[in-house]
Amino acid sequence: MTAAREDVQAVAKFVRVSPRKARLVADHIRGRSVPEARAILAFTPRAAAREIEKVLRSAVANAESNPNRHWSGDELYVKAVFVDEGPTIKRWRARARGRVNRILKRTCHITVRLDLADRSGLDRAQAKRKGEPKRESTSASSPKARKRKEAVA
Repeated sequence: MTAAREDVQAVAKFVRVSPRKARLVADHIRGRSVPEARAILAFTPRAAAREIEKVLRSAVANAESNPNRHWSGDELYVKAVFVDEGPTIKRWRARARGRVNRILKRTCHITVRLDLADRSGLDRAQAKRKGEPKRESTSASSPKARKRKEAVA
């Protein structure tokens, strides 16, 4: 027999959002508690946020309705979120002089995994996020940009 899986997941397949755009939104909620993730998605203006919010809602419902675990949605955290590439729908658009341009309509598969919030594990994930150095853009590291930055400050 295999060991029982501790996490609960939900998957949305063939979502009509580009995987690259959906990954930008998914990165915001990874490792956060479910109420915090819901708040972030509610105020994210991107279209992919609505789709990820639906998958998150489904994962919470799966966790709450599981007869082996009586988990509350507020006690869960987002263990993993990943966006895989789905099939690309190919269309054609007529152009001048009898030519055509290809239109690629990308799809993705969104997976959300939830787990019971172990306070120590959740605190470690939050501490890791806070300890990450802020990224500097490549243009800000040039000598001219540093001089401008120092002049402003």
